Amino acid sequence: MALSVRSWVANEGGKHLVLVLWLGANTLLFMRTFLLYYCGQQYHYLHQMLGLGLCISRASASVLNLNCSLVLLPMCRSLLTYLRGTHTVRSRKARRLLDKSKTFHMACGVAICVFSVVHVSAHLVNMVNFSVRYSEEFPSLNVARYRGEVRFPGITGILLVLILFLMFTASSYCIRVSNYEIFWYTHNLFIVFYIILIVHVVGGALKYQTNFEAHPPGCLRANQTNPDKTEEESGQAEGDGRSCREEARFQPNSPETWLWVSGPLCLYCAERLYRYIRSNSPVTIVAVVRHPCDVIELRMLKKDFKAHPGQYIVLNCPSVSSFENHPFTLTACPTEKKETLGIHLRVVGDWTVFNYEVSLCVAGGIGVTPFACVLHALLDGWRHFRLRRLYFVWVCRELQSFYWFAELLCALHHKLWKENRPDYLNLQLFVSQTDGLQNISEERYRPLSSRLMIGRPRWKLLFEEIGRTNKHKRVGVFCCGPKGISRTLHRLCNSDRYSGTTFEFNKESFS
Repeated sequence: MALSVRSWVANEGGKHLVLVLWLGANTLLFMRTFLLYYCGQQYHYLHQMLGLGLCISRASASVLNLNCSLVLLPMCRSLLTYLRGTHTVRSRKARRLLDKSKTFHMACGVAICVFSVVHVSAHLVNMVNFSVRYSEEFPSLNVARYRGEVRFPGITGILLVLILFLMFTASSYCIRVSNYEIFWYTHNLFIVFYIILIVHVVGGALKYQTNFEAHPPGCLRANQTNPDKTEEESGQAEGDGRSCREEARFQPNSPETWLWVSGPLCLYCAERLYRYIRSNSPVTIVAVVRHPCDVIELRMLKKDFKAHPGQYIVLNCPSVSSFENHPFTLTACPTEKKETLGIHLRVVGDWTVFNYEVSLCVAGGIGVTPFACVLHALLDGWRHFRLRRLYFVWVCRELQSFYWFAELLCALHHKLWKENRPDYLNLQLFVSQTDGLQNISEERYRPLSSRLMIGRPRWKLLFEEIGRTNKHKRVGVFCCGPKGISRTLHRLCNSDRYSGTTFEFNKESFS
């Protein structure tokens, strides 16, 4: 399947540009630090003692500092929502990139784990070299107290590795799906991680030379000859100014980690404090509706709450956990006609069987729940859409699932017919289970029955039809569903077979 350059640039260009810039920054920082410790005069004697282990350990530490500062920024949800929802970020592509903040957070997390392994391995080599290459000439450089002694790494390094291992393993997909609480609680160890990280380098095991001008590296002191040089070469060295005017002096490296992480850490703490204060304002449950297939609809009221279609809220359930939060896409947001907001949630496990104690904060998202919120807004006369036509494809395993929003879809259908806009909404409903012929028998849902099909959508034919009727236009594709459908739609959006139509792929994401 050939790629459409325009669609690929619209869908992949921005994130690949960010990826290249991020990889370039990591590579540049690694090489710059590596060369500093490899060629720098102030590290000449330390490099002679430790070799490449010194360069690699310090270069990987610089990359760790960078990613430990960047990994916090994608988690500032309120800040990202503000940037995305205002005209501060005017570019549509830039706003769509903000929806991929979680992916960037994961990339930084993987980089931290990889370079932590490199950093620890290099320090193990340094530990051996400190023992084997014990310096009698410059005792202040030594970590070992005598030749042959092996000094084990400090307690802070061991704790950092242990915490990072717990956070990384608990972040795996299988653990997040099977036991979300393990992921949640271990991930909050990042607070302890950053505290230990800041004090990790206070020990000052690595030292640099402070007087390399008065004591050029490799110079000869008074009454000292270099056994590796002839008498003539020694005389030439002294004649060239290579004699030492004073003894070499060394000083521990100044801690730099706090300079990297203090800004993002303070920003994240302020953002969490803001979210905590805002979530303490009361939320009133005004209605609870039980739908088929163990789905509950909550209608809530919150003073001065504003949201747009497609956004999501984060709910906390104190009866289960005071610290655990879960995002739910809004299925109805406040408008001029109504002040309530609504969500639909499936009863699965203990978290969704609760006594409706709710605290709330809002963030930004995209994308049947995100689109239901859009349909509610259309029904209520929301005028901020610039869409000319909507194609709504809803695939469910069971027929009963369509009853969640059946009344909404029928009400919107009747409204569009009264406004003489019957073609504005193209509705297609699919029941994936083909065990028996299924149909919607209620008379009031007749508009849905005529649009119900058995089986799965033929995505290629659908895209070709949309491409033919929207030549040389931009079509937004929003997916809220399983990964299999998402991958298929993503691939079709980048395909070059739709008469020049640009398909921009969007998937529901929670930052």
